[in-house]
Amino acid sequence: MFLLRTTAAPLSLLLTPSSSPLSLSKPSLSLSKLPIHPPSFPHPTRRLSPPKMSWLGKLGFGARSTTESSVDPASSAIAQGPDDDVPAPGQMFVQFGAGCFWGVELAFQRVPGVSRTEVGYSQGFLHEPSYSDACSGTTNHSEVVRVQYDPKECSFETLLDVFWARHDPTTLNRQGNDVGTQYRSGIYFYTPEQEKAALESKDRQQEILNRKIVTEILPAKKFYRAEEYHQQYLAKGGRFGFQQSAEKGCNDPIRCYG
Repeated sequence: MFLLRTTAAPLSLLLTPSSSPLSLSKPSLSLSKLPIHPPSFPHPTRRLSPPKMSWLGKLGFGARSTTESSVDPASSAIAQGPDDDVPAPGQMFVQFGAGCFWGVELAFQRVPGVSRTEVGYSQGFLHEPSYSDACSGTTNHSEVVRVQYDPKECSFETLLDVFWARHDPTTLNRQGNDVGTQYRSGIYFYTPEQEKAALESKDRQQEILNRKIVTEILPAKKFYRAEEYHQQYLAKGGRFGFQQSAEKGCNDPIRCYG
């Protein structure tokens, strides 16, 4: 009798899900207990959240800590306002978004008549965004290059030619391996004349490519200068110390992550 009872007891445990820790409907490793062991079950967002300059961040997988609903309306109003910086006398501004701003900036640094370039963030709704904010995909910021140029030495059409040649304007929110809304294609104008020229140039480029161009052409909004680490990044040598020439008229290939 003793043997029969010990044999029957495990069978009843298996057949009675409500009373046994071995039940298939109540696994012993409940999902609700996973947070107790964070080393074994890391949260996906924490695992993918990059250091400030990580490759995952450049691919647009930053921490998503900011949402539009959580942004103060006053902050959004400032970020969505016009760029109130003033160019040097006799100079003009324009902003371009064409993927990772490192290579885009170097391309414009080389243009004769361009007197200054800065990389930064614009078109978003968060006031004073950081690099991590822009990479989060939640603030709508675009990585842009603000170009200051002398219209007597460099036509706006020349800048547009450099812009179109530097990237693929037919890929939405993506340039090569860089994926995210911060990498979208955009021309952000300061004057009606720039807007007209940009639209006409887009139409001409559309005929050349015979593919739908997704470049947005919008009024320039407040420009937030990126961290100093990003400024003239490739000309200063990038992460590996290989300086790339910013000399005017240089045609050397641009290695985006040099």
